[in-house]
Amino acid sequence: MANSGGEVQEGQTVVVQEEEAHPYAFHVSGPRNVASPNWRDLINSSWKNENHKRTVLSCFIQAVYLLETDRQENRTEENALAPNWWRSFKYKLTQTLIDERDGSIFGAVLEWDRAAALADMVLIRPSGAPKAVLALRGTLLKGPTILRDIEDDLRFLAWESLKGSVRFKVALEALRSVAEMYGSRNVCVAGHSLGAGFALQVGKALAKEGMYVEAHLFNPPSVSMPMSLRNIGERAGFAWNRFKSILPSSSETEATSEEGETANTVGLRSWIPLSGYKTSMGLKNWVPNLYVNNSDYICCSYTDPDVTENKQADKENAGPGNGQVAAKLFVMSKGKQKFLEAHGLEQWWSDDVQLQQALHNSKLMSRQLKSLYTFPASQPTQRTPQ
Repeated sequence: MANSGGEVQEGQTVVVQEEEAHPYAFHVSGPRNVASPNWRDLINSSWKNENHKRTVLSCFIQAVYLLETDRQENRTEENALAPNWWRSFKYKLTQTLIDERDGSIFGAVLEWDRAAALADMVLIRPSGAPKAVLALRGTLLKGPTILRDIEDDLRFLAWESLKGSVRFKVALEALRSVAEMYGSRNVCVAGHSLGAGFALQVGKALAKEGMYVEAHLFNPPSVSMPMSLRNIGERAGFAWNRFKSILPSSSETEATSEEGETANTVGLRSWIPLSGYKTSMGLKNWVPNLYVNNSDYICCSYTDPDVTENKQADKENAGPGNGQVAAKLFVMSKGKQKFLEAHGLEQWWSDDVQLQQALHNSKLMSRQLKSLYTFPASQPTQRTPQ
């Protein structure tokens, strides 16, 4: 117990030291071998390197986790942990995305900070560096936000869609806004875990509108889990339906899935070969980047190749796997790991990261991107209010 001014000051000094050594401080747990932009980037931009881009974008997502942690722990501007995770790369925070249900921060828009760059003699934005990034965090297992995070996790588990969530609408509006402001080629969206699920779906929604935004998805949730549960038997199916009935917004999506198909549709019978399209139809590939760890059961199913089980199915299920790339799949190759390590975000900026780019298309990504390559409906699609 402090009972004198000197002891209070000593206690304050300890607090400062604890802040400096916080495990989530950028200088403690951030990347070691990634320098801030400098004049050399004007000649040979670091952003053209895939490892650099992956590192910076994963740091931006970490910043969003810390924005919410800073909020929960009442950190001030002076001792906040989040800012150094974007300032180090000459970006600035221009918008936070708030979940109106609990006031939590689940995303942020970060834009190139021209003033900060000029101060370090970086006269122009390096080639390949996005003008704006929408970063989306995943589930945060802390009291104030865990309920809404888990609610959206269960929504995705049950419906394979996040469109019923208020976060989807907010994220889509934010991404569309910066894409219209800067041009879709100058914008990217990145997310981890549940945030990767949102990033995939808002990116796909914009692709349907003809705006192709670069997407980077870290440990994206697999859609195979609900399909497996649906197929384990009649009794399990009854229990599954009871479970879905208690989830939020079930009435909005129970009859149909995200793409307007029946919920039990497993096959890809509405696929047609992409080679049958002409560029005049305004269609092209939207190719998100997936970062997957095989020891992470939440995302490991994305490494399943897009192959059919028999020749008849092969005729019926022609799709982007037929000579086309559905996604760029980067697989962590560290051998067997514990789940928390395999699902963690920190691995993606680690110095010893070893990735292999998958040569096959992902079956699950093909399902996720199916609607981008099917014929348009006979009637125009109308945007329904959320």
